[in-house]
Amino acid sequence: MTLDLQEVLDFAIELSKQAGEAIVKGSETRFESAAGFDEKKNTADLVTETDQSTEKLVYSAIQAKYPDHKFIGEESWAAGQQADVTDAPTWIIDPIDGTTNFVKGFPFVCISIGFVYQSEPTIGVIYAPFLGYLYAGRKGHGAFVTTPLHTQRRSLPLVEPPPLPSFKQALIAFEWGSDRSLDVMQKKARSYQRLVGDSAAGVEGGQMALGVRSMGSAALNFAHVAMGCLDAYWEIGCWAWDVCAGIVIASEAYVFSFDQAAVVS
Repeated sequence: MTLDLQEVLDFAIELSKQAGEAIVKGSETRFESAAGFDEKKNTADLVTETDQSTEKLVYSAIQAKYPDHKFIGEESWAAGQQADVTDAPTWIIDPIDGTTNFVKGFPFVCISIGFVYQSEPTIGVIYAPFLGYLYAGRKGHGAFVTTPLHTQRRSLPLVEPPPLPSFKQALIAFEWGSDRSLDVMQKKARSYQRLVGDSAAGVEGGQMALGVRSMGSAALNFAHVAMGCLDAYWEIGCWAWDVCAGIVIASEAYVFSFDQAAVVS
């Protein structure tokens, strides 16, 4: 039986809004009760009750609608569940992308819902409930965004900028991640230096990028590149739930040069 992918997309959009409501309520409860958080692998890798309860909400809804589909979630993986992608239709979820932002009350927080069909990222939905921005895409059918000011769907990218004359005009997203080991930090520091350094002032290989932004959410970085607000996004060590939805949305907005191995292997 052929799967109705438009129906899957519509379902994912509604599910993202339900999850967004849960995230906002969780934030209100957290600040009212001074609820805490736990660490996963280190003090830069956090998890809250809202992460876990939101993932359960999403999982339950998917199981009720599509009982034969597989599910990979960041929190269930952290609890020991396997995260292998097969030929089976598979949902790849980050219940709260930007948990540190959520803990601190910084609004760059989102639910990221990716769907892999026939081993390919096919549907992506990213919803930022504190901002009211919803991004969605379906492979071969484009991507769009809605916002509080523009409630009608607008195709991505919002504008089609001409090719940049050089890297000096590029605004780039760059994240440091939670792996703070020496080897990783040295590699990232070297990359950062080359991205923003001034070769004329002695920085070897420096490209002197216009600017760098670090928002703390891989999914929203993808979304902002898709919109055309950012020119590029650079990071080492993303997981499938960080990038699955974003890859679909950005690819449908004519963004290129992704390493999709993290999603399909």
